[in-house]
Amino acid sequence: MSLCLSSSSNRRSRHPSINLRVSPYSVIFGFIPAGRANHYMPSLKAGSIVKVDRFEVARCSSMYKIIDHSFLIRFISPTIIDEFITGAPEINLQA
Repeated sequence: MSLCLSSSSNRRSRHPSINLRVSPYSVIFGFIPAGRANHYMPSLKAGSIVKVDRFEVARCSSMYKIIDHSFLIRFISPTIIDEFITGAPEINLQA
């Protein structure tokens, strides 16, 4: 699972947001509580592949429905992000 940072289209939200790319054709949205953002930012590097443990999955409210997915991932205080592979090449599955 790779993580990429994105900006929320809901400008009233105080939560940084991420997109979790499970495959090239599937994306799930995630929320990081504003108070925990600085804790996770060092682990969120562009192009890195990470392991995410201890998070919650919830139904995506229509108010926060930014992508076409029924669920979102919520980062909670015990959530852990560990870099799994560094410098991994991007795999193009369309070839």
